[in-house]
Formats: sequence, C-alpha cells, structure tokens
Amino acid sequence: MTIDTGVNTSDVIVIGGGTGGYSTALRAAGLGLDVTLVERDKVGGTCLHRGCIPSKAMLHAAELVDGIAEARERWGVKATVDSVDWGALVATRDDIVARNHKGVEAHLAHAGVRVVRGSARLTGARTVRVESAGTESALGVHDLTARRALVLATGSRPRTLPGLDPDGRRVVTSDDALFAPGLPASVLVLGGGAIGAEYASFHRSMGAEVTLVEAADRIVPLEDADVSRHLTRGLRKRGIDVQAGARLLDAELLENGVRARVRTARGETRTVTAERLLVAVGRAPVTEGLGLEAAGLTTDERGFVVPEDWGRLETAVPGVHVVGDLLPPPSLGLAHASFAEGLLVAETVAGLESPAVDYATVPRVTYSSPQTASVGLSEAEARARGHEVDVDTMPLTAVAKGMVHGQGGMVKVVAEAGGGQVLGVHLVGPNVSEMIAESQLIVGWDAEPSDVARHVHAHPTLSEAVGEVFLTLAGRGLHQQ
Repeated sequence: MTIDTGVNTSDVIVIGGGTGGYSTALRAAGLGLDVTLVERDKVGGTCLHRGCIPSKAMLHAAELVDGIAEARERWGVKATVDSVDWGALVATRDDIVARNHKGVEAHLAHAGVRVVRGSARLTGARTVRVESAGTESALGVHDLTARRALVLATGSRPRTLPGLDPDGRRVVTSDDALFAPGLPASVLVLGGGAIGAEYASFHRSMGAEVTLVEAADRIVPLEDADVSRHLTRGLRKRGIDVQAGARLLDAELLENGVRARVRTARGETRTVTAERLLVAVGRAPVTEGLGLEAAGLTTDERGFVVPEDWGRLETAVPGVHVVGDLLPPPSLGLAHASFAEGLLVAETVAGLESPAVDYATVPRVTYSSPQTASVGLSEAEARARGHEVDVDTMPLTAVAKGMVHGQGGMVKVVAEAGGGQVLGVHLVGPNVSEMIAESQLIVGWDAEPSDVARHVHAHPTLSEAVGEVFLTLAGRGLHQQ
C-alpha cells in the first residue's frame, strides 16, 4: 500500500513489526480499526528472522545428528554422519524463515494493515515521523497521526560486554551466531540462560568442543533449582563443560579465534581457547532514536518503558501503549507473551474488556538437549511468598517411554500443602516443550492435584509421568513409593 507524503491519520499506529507489533496490528484491524504498522526492517522481527524460528530449525537439525549417534551407539543401527553440509542446512533454515515471512506479510495485507517500511521517531504523544526505506511506500518522509492509540513495539537487541565487540566471526552475539560462516570446532558461550544453553547444545551436537560460562551460581538461573541441576547434568553428560558461578576475566582476539581467561567458582583461573566466543548475556530494549521525550515518555534505569497501567499496558501518556521486549519484568521477553500483549492492547483500544496478561501462567521453554519447560512458581519462589507447599518429583526414566528415550529428566510439581492449588510445574527431558500446555492449563485454572488425578494419561507416554506425580500428590500414586 502506498502512503503519500504529508500528514496521514490512522486509528492505531504500531511502531515495530515483530511478534508483539504485528499481533497488535492484526487484532486491531480484525476489530475494524484502521491500522498503520511501521517497520524499518522486515515484519516478523527478531523472533522470525534472527531468533526463535531459525534457531529452532537449526536445533532440529542438531536433534537429527544426535539421533543418528543414538541409533548407532544404543540401538544397533549402523549409521554414521559423514559430515554436515552447512550450506544445505542454512538453505533449509532460510526457506522456513522466508515462508513464514511471506505468511505474516499475507496476513497483514489480508487484514488491511497499512505497512510502512522506515525508521520511526516520535514527534508527539500520537504523532510519528517516518523516514521511509521505500518498499511498500514511496521514498521520503511521512508524518503520521494516530487518532486512538500509538503502540510501541520496537523490540530488543543482544547485550554485549565491555571490550567484546562482535565481529561476526570470532566474537558473535545470539543475533549473528546464526549467520556466522560455517561450523566452528570449538565455542566458548558466555551466558547460561535459555539462549546460551540452546547454542551450547546446538554446537555440541554439531561436534564442537563447548564451554558454557554462567556468572550466577547455576545455569538457567530463573528456573527452579532442580531444573538447573538436571539440565546441567544432561549437558555435562553430552560433553559440555558447564562452568556456573564463573566469570570472564578478559579475552584476546587471535587470528582464528579467541583466548579467554575465566575465573571458576572455585577461584581458579582457566584459559579457554576457542574458534568462536558467543555472547549470550541477555537482551536490551531498543529505544535509541525513537524520540520518547517528544511524547513525554521516559525509560527506567535499564532502558525499559514502564506502563502506568499493566492491565492495559498503557504508559503515563494516555493513548500510548507498550508491548514486547520494551516492557520490564514481570513481562518475560518471550514471543508468545508478546502475542498475548498485542491482543490485550488491540482489544483495549477497540473498547473491549480484555484480561490482563497473567505472566505467572506463561510457559517458559529452553530448547536445548535435554529441553526444559516450566510454568508458574518455582519451589523457592513459592516458599518465599509464604506458601506452605507439597512438592513431588519423578524421574522420566521411571516410566517406560522415558527409558526408551534414555535422556533422563524429571517432572516436578509444586502445590499448596494439603491438596491445594497447583503453583508450578517444571519439566526436564526430551520433547518437554510439547508437554507443557497441559501444565499451563492446570496452573492457569487454579487446579488442585485431585482435579488432575482423575484424568487418565495415555500409556506409554512421557506425559504419564506428569499424571503420576499428580496422582501421588492426590494420595493415589501407583508407581512411586
């Protein structure tokens, strides 16, 4: 759709076409509002082009490589991996991304969302100046006005560390790790959160020697301590050198890699030489050049735009809303959370009653091998909030399907003592990302163990371990002493 230069008016202007931005635009347009979406790059944002989708495509390839090794070593299937054709892997990954990108563009066009490609700068509370990049709009400058709402959805960028300037080859961030040339023989990953664990897992599957360094006392530190323990065990079993409670002292760029000094949790200094150093120490909100001050907006000390009303995700400036990675905690910086945020804002602007996002019931997944998936409170969080709790755990290898997979793992449920409300569910093991939906409903609907225990889980499946834990908490367990 072409936009003429001059002043253009829409009901809603959304700045940023990532998951939070385009979901807001699609829902608002579906409710009959006139919507303009401004995006300086490609709709789909980081998740589609540099994060969730391409990384999960690569992790699937890693699972295939691991499966061949398991077939040979465990099941007697005489198969080997001669090599990984990096070019073919990249081509398949990029095809998946491209098809998803075309799908998002088609959805926006079908919904009647006006897309302007360019860099946006606020000139007032509901006015925006766009310097157009010229794809779906004529080259030039456009002044846009929102009648009802302005929605900020500009996303985030990888954080870096002082003295570690990414060059796309020896030092890379999670954004450009996908596009680094070839597969390295060795990798030092800084940061043991979900992104760091996933990239450590991927590179190990592809044959690299991997060292994973996390400053906190355990990896995936936002998860339940038992999740961290089981994931650490699983990664170490695969040959990944996991160093929690460690920190980078310094790093020296070599012609074909990096030499780094790491202080371990024991106070020892280790030298790690690797072809690639991957910095995965979190993400920072993108507000540079956005002109927030012109709209009367400010950020907190971390750079987030804090909503005045979390039930509407509306800032202190009426009619200006925020979704996605610009939001501080309790928002989780997860793509699926931003979908919910987009729905909330669009429906609020349209005058509908819309439920606030319940971040406690948003599932969290780490797609490493083994995977982790959780929803609700950890055991420590529940106790810190004053809950008296009953906790039950079960190893996945206690069920037949868990033995078949052979990766280990566990189910852990945290509930109010005496058969009360389920507060949290935590999973580690193969394919647990596909098992978390049931637990999301259990926590979100304030279910009690007895509510779940009366429902029969299929046998043999991994999910029957979830069912068995709830049977045990309800006093009806069969396979746990």
